[in-house]
Amino acid sequence: MADKRDYYEVLGVSKGASDDELKKAYRKLAKQYHPDLHPDDKAAEAKFKEVNEAYEVLSDPDKRAKYDQFGHAGVDPNFAGAGGDFGGFGGMDDILNSFFGGFGFGGGRQANPNAPRQGEDIEARINIDFMEACKGVKKQVRLNRMEKCTDCNGTGAQAGTTPKKCPDCNGTGTVRVTQRTPFGNIAQTARCSKCGGKGKIIESPCKTCSGKGMVRKTSTRDIEIPAGIDDGQTLRVSGGGHCGINNGPNGDLHILVNVRPDPIFERKGFDIWTDIPITYGQAALGSEIVVPTIDGKVKYTVPEGTQPGTVFRLREKGVQRLYQKSRGDHYVRVSIEVPKNLTKDQKDALKGFDESLTDKNYQKRQSFFDKLKEKFK
Repeated sequence: MADKRDYYEVLGVSKGASDDELKKAYRKLAKQYHPDLHPDDKAAEAKFKEVNEAYEVLSDPDKRAKYDQFGHAGVDPNFAGAGGDFGGFGGMDDILNSFFGGFGFGGGRQANPNAPRQGEDIEARINIDFMEACKGVKKQVRLNRMEKCTDCNGTGAQAGTTPKKCPDCNGTGTVRVTQRTPFGNIAQTARCSKCGGKGKIIESPCKTCSGKGMVRKTSTRDIEIPAGIDDGQTLRVSGGGHCGINNGPNGDLHILVNVRPDPIFERKGFDIWTDIPITYGQAALGSEIVVPTIDGKVKYTVPEGTQPGTVFRLREKGVQRLYQKSRGDHYVRVSIEVPKNLTKDQKDALKGFDESLTDKNYQKRQSFFDKLKEKFK
């Protein structure tokens, strides 16, 4: 890890850079070193990979926090504690206490401590490329969640044994306590101290899960990312969370999708925008140009007399709408590049051409001076 450059240095931003600053820096550098613009250039390819790696870490709040605290070791999967964080429980005791720790005193009816309860939801983050978001992709996500203990089938009791109903509370998890007060005897409900409010007693706890019925496991799961997903959207995977208690259903898995910006395409909803520079001659005379789209290159004829900032539309060439067949459009904004470093002959030719033109050749120029004359006459 020692040979890696600082990620903030790679992107050329400060440590307190905002998300927008990160995206802007990434977009600029990714475009600068993009392999399509530097074919067979190994140095540019290495720079492009370095920029992508830096942005992938710094654009993820969890990874960025670990990187800020531990450096590269905090995001290296070979180090403990690296990788995505997942919401949920801090420990098994927290899980059980959240269900069995709220009895206290009172005369109301208490819930059955052995009734099935749904497991908690968990969260994960996935980073994908711009084109993967447009077309859809299958990704693996690493999960750290509570799963039912297979050795005891979730009962918490050692194989061959079963939990027994608590004799003190008769399986309710609570007992009634009568206290004598100056106002008479008052009956109150309290958690059963013998079973800890669980309503059952495990005499021979499972050695694998220590009688808790669940174990924490790390696993991977294939996730289908649908075409059209956008940056910051969340996918819900039903049943992908922590396992339930007392054979209750699993919680859900919520996946926050982070889409890396593209150096050429800009997405607005389901539409795509691209800025394409053309020459003065192409704009004046008209020309056939090649437009990159998410489906590949297409040809488009720029009409004669095209002005700077002109926008033309390619219908149904944008992003597929989520879970639909229809698509957005692709908009191309034309910019006219003024030539530099002209030779003397080129300057003379251009000067002669310019002098041959009249106001009739310039609609905006003619309109402007007509208004100017009207204003100061």
